[in-house]
Amino acid sequence: MAKKPPFQYYDVVKIDTIKEMMELAVQSAGDKVAFKYREDGKIVDVTYSEFYADTMAIGTALASIGMADRHVAMLAENSYKWISVYLTMLQSPGVYVPIDKELPLVDILNIVNDSDSEVLFYSKRYEADLLVNVGKMPNIKYFIGLDREEDDGNFLSFKTFKEKGEKLLADGDTSYTRMTSDPYQMRLLVYTSGTTGMQKGVMLSEHNVVYCVYCGLQVSTVYNRSLSVLPYNHTYEAVAGLLVAIHKHLTVCINDSLKLVLKNLQEYKPDTVYLVPAFVEVFYKKIWANARQNGKEKALQALIKTSNAMRKVGIDMRRTMFASVHKAFGGNLRKIVCGGAPLRPELGEFFDAIGIALINGYGITECSPLVSANHDDFNDWNTVGIPIPCVQIKFDNMTPDGVGEICVKGDTVMLGYYKQPELTAECLKDGWFYTGDYGKFNDRGQLMITGRKKNLIVLSNGKNVFPEEIEGYIAAIPYISEVVVYAIKDEHGMEDALCAEVYIAPEKMEEFGVTDPVESLKTDIAKAVEFLPHYKRISKIKIRDTEFEKTTTNKIRRNKIVKD
Repeated sequence: MAKKPPFQYYDVVKIDTIKEMMELAVQSAGDKVAFKYREDGKIVDVTYSEFYADTMAIGTALASIGMADRHVAMLAENSYKWISVYLTMLQSPGVYVPIDKELPLVDILNIVNDSDSEVLFYSKRYEADLLVNVGKMPNIKYFIGLDREEDDGNFLSFKTFKEKGEKLLADGDTSYTRMTSDPYQMRLLVYTSGTTGMQKGVMLSEHNVVYCVYCGLQVSTVYNRSLSVLPYNHTYEAVAGLLVAIHKHLTVCINDSLKLVLKNLQEYKPDTVYLVPAFVEVFYKKIWANARQNGKEKALQALIKTSNAMRKVGIDMRRTMFASVHKAFGGNLRKIVCGGAPLRPELGEFFDAIGIALINGYGITECSPLVSANHDDFNDWNTVGIPIPCVQIKFDNMTPDGVGEICVKGDTVMLGYYKQPELTAECLKDGWFYTGDYGKFNDRGQLMITGRKKNLIVLSNGKNVFPEEIEGYIAAIPYISEVVVYAIKDEHGMEDALCAEVYIAPEKMEEFGVTDPVESLKTDIAKAVEFLPHYKRISKIKIRDTEFEKTTTNKIRRNKIVKD
């Protein structure tokens, strides 16, 4: 008899389409505030009914120019307008193409053209570049400026465009509202580039993203109000964040600047926030830095120890005992959902100790993006949780340590790469998507990620080393800002030892009193990895003067590192 799992899936209202999700939100929570955002120094509230009406108006305006069923691109910062166009297109038979605003202009132009987009919504910061390069985007018929006041040829004002849609709707135009679509056809075309810089258009269907929402919520729930921080052009925030919030009828507070995250946590007082580990690491280090500066580091350590002991006998006073920390996060924060990169277990332990759940998950754009997540009642920070109910996982090309490439099959797996059948065939085989990530299940059925296939180091002695594992231990050294571990070769060209290349920010040197970084690193890195097998120890340390070059998702470009 199978052992009963120590958790229950959450009950979630089943939906089949985004239109159904939106209509349900209006019926159940039409007067509730759907979005809050700052404009001209004031907080603007938009109800679910108003939000739905806005998407109907934008869709009707697009239909009036024959573009509601075409490929429509968006090049802009996070905003309510961005979300409005996004949900407009998801309710249509057309395709939405979110473009990373941090890309160089040449890459932006390549995506616009490769995606076959015919409409480009854009924010003010891009207008000058677009005007100069109109001739390089021959497929674009309309440029719609989110901040533009007036129309000028095929450069249209978003405000005027939306008002046109509102008038057409009021006059009985149903050209958009009566549109139907096939949920198994492409609805989202998301360009993703890894650390090699190659852009791939991931084709996601409406069914893909709907099932990500429906099944993801069965594993990890959300509450009443969220702060929306991460870039909308990535599916982590666009699907697992925004669409999940809409289906659960949350109030989404739109963060207007990465520099203002802490200020906006205090302003909006959310109970949920989606972040990447780098953000959580900053919060963690800031809390301890403040404690040190105020002479309260030992007191905080003692308080955590006392609180943990009290919880073992059923007394939970965390929100009272750590009230000052909770106040810094707005006072209501209950849950941080984390993904996008490896998470140090120490962070999970700390935030749990102070009364904020840190829920780690695993996803990849090609899986819409969610593959697994920790359940709120079955949370292990050493893992990325259990597979969501609509996917299967298997492991390929197993190493001697029992680790294999993670392969995913199920409702959230992409249709393929746009106009790249050969590349699709390489990683999509018999319905299984080969992720390029390596991992294994623990004895409780939770997924553990060990590293990327392309980063795997095979030493001359045949031992396999995932550098991400070692980097995690070294990154715990508080004054280290960034670290990359890679193999170094002997005189015969064989990879027989490991190097840790480290960047220490100048302010960290000062904060932690590091006067001799070479000796400090030798001592502290040796201590950090002393429990690892000998072949995973660090033989060489290299200190760099600048940060590592990164992708737009803030991942280090390993292929750009110059190795001695």
